[in-house]
Amino acid sequence: MDDRKNLVVLVDEHDREIGTEDKLRAHQNGGMLHRAISIFVFNARGETMLQQRAMSKYHTPGRWTNTCCSHPYPNESVIDAAHRRLREEMGFDCEMNEAFAFTYLADVGNGLTESEFDHVIFGAYDKDPEPNPEEAMSYRWIGLEGLKKEIEQNPDAFTPWLRIVLDKVIDYRKNGRA
Repeated sequence: MDDRKNLVVLVDEHDREIGTEDKLRAHQNGGMLHRAISIFVFNARGETMLQQRAMSKYHTPGRWTNTCCSHPYPNESVIDAAHRRLREEMGFDCEMNEAFAFTYLADVGNGLTESEFDHVIFGAYDKDPEPNPEEAMSYRWIGLEGLKKEIEQNPDAFTPWLRIVLDKVIDYRKNGRA
C-alpha cells in the first residue's frame, strides 16, 4: 500500500507547504489547513457530473458531490493529482485546467472538519464514467442552476463543500472569475 494515501499536505493561507499530516488527524479537532482538489467535469450541454459518495467513505457517505474531490500527495501537482484521482474514482481521464482556488472550513460530521485550500479544476467529457464502487455508488449529470435549486430544497443530500463552492463555480463559468 502507498503510504502517501494517508497523508495530506499542510499549507499556510497562501498555499505554501508547511508539512504533512495523517489524513484523519488533519480533519479532527477543528481541522488543519491542507491542500485539496475539487474537480468539476462538464459535458457539451454545460451540465456537470456529480458523484454520490460510497457508503464506506469515512465522512459524508451517500451524499452527492462534485465529480471528484481529493488531496494531492506530497510533491504532486494539483493537476497530476486531479488526473490520478479522476481515473481512480470515476474510471476516466480528460483534459483539465485549474479555474480558481479558495479556502474554506466546513463541519462534515462525526467530529471531523474540512479546512482546505481548495484548487477548483474544470474538465470536459461527454461519455459515461465507470465509477469505482469503493469511491462512488452513482453518478448523474445536472445543470448548475438545477443543482443550486436541488441544494436549496434538500441541502443535507449534498456535501458541505459542494454547497460552499457552487456559487463560485457558477460565477466563474459566467464571468471568468470566482
